[in-house]
Amino acid sequence: MPPLLEIRNLHTYFATREGVVKAVNGVSLSLEENSVLGVMGESGSGKTMTALSIMRLVPFPGKVVGGEILYEGRDLLSLKDDEMRHIRGREISLVFQDATSALNPVITIGKQVEELMLEHTGMSKRQARDIAVDLLSNMGIPDAGGMLNRYPFQLSGGMAQRVMMAIGVALRPRVLIADEPTSNLDVTLQAEILQRMRELRQESKTAIMLVTHDLGVIAQMAEKVAVIYGGYVVEFADTVTLFRRPMHPYTSGLFQSVPRLDAAGQRLQPMTGAPPQMLDPPDQCPFLHRCTKATVECRTSPRPPLLEVEAGHTLACYNPVEIEESAAD
Repeated sequence: MPPLLEIRNLHTYFATREGVVKAVNGVSLSLEENSVLGVMGESGSGKTMTALSIMRLVPFPGKVVGGEILYEGRDLLSLKDDEMRHIRGREISLVFQDATSALNPVITIGKQVEELMLEHTGMSKRQARDIAVDLLSNMGIPDAGGMLNRYPFQLSGGMAQRVMMAIGVALRPRVLIADEPTSNLDVTLQAEILQRMRELRQESKTAIMLVTHDLGVIAQMAEKVAVIYGGYVVEFADTVTLFRRPMHPYTSGLFQSVPRLDAAGQRLQPMTGAPPQMLDPPDQCPFLHRCTKATVECRTSPRPPLLEVEAGHTLACYNPVEIEESAAD
């Protein structure tokens, strides 16, 4: 069966006085029905802008300048604004990274939760309010009824994040895009949010795109992982394969720079350098200036294409980490 959501060669650019910022520079990935896809990478890699492009919510002066975003075979980029509004929240929902900024500061929590249901269903205000109380309660919010009358500035960061999650799952969408859903939460609340996502998937067969830089969350939740660096996917594989045999030098570097329970006593190896500036980036591999395995081909050839190196495992690299070397790490 074709994927539920498929992104093909997506380009999202920002025109500035200094030049063109290529925030998303050729992302291609797919999300199957009733599956969890992890999208990971450093800050500034293009993860969030990919999510906003799917929802057609790229902030000005950003613009999707190329590619396709296919949902059930329909290109979301070609839909009229009214058609896209019908899909947002009802069929594809986005939980924003910064909940305190995403919530409207002058509208009560109750109205913001109820608004989605009143917009997309024929239920009454009373029904919407009752469901809003249940949604907030299911997210572990105490005194959910009283919460409806509060404003976002009266909430802690963790509480605001749970409100955003309640709004995201309100209509049990077919696709949930969660952008750093566990950021600013303590470990207990992180576990609760992840459990709510598992329940949504079990009950509604919702497909989840989990955007995060937290490798632990990826390991717990995702079945497949796309690694984004410099605005495009550099490696894609199922989670077990990627964690055991990362082949791109960037992916391998990520795993070597974080503590692991199965590698007690192993010295961490932080990556040197910083993520690339996406203002008119060079044609070569964006990881070139940080890569310890760069060759003459890497320095003189165009950006490597994303090719399959083994079943279900694709890679964009001219000189990948050897499987034996990766396993030894």
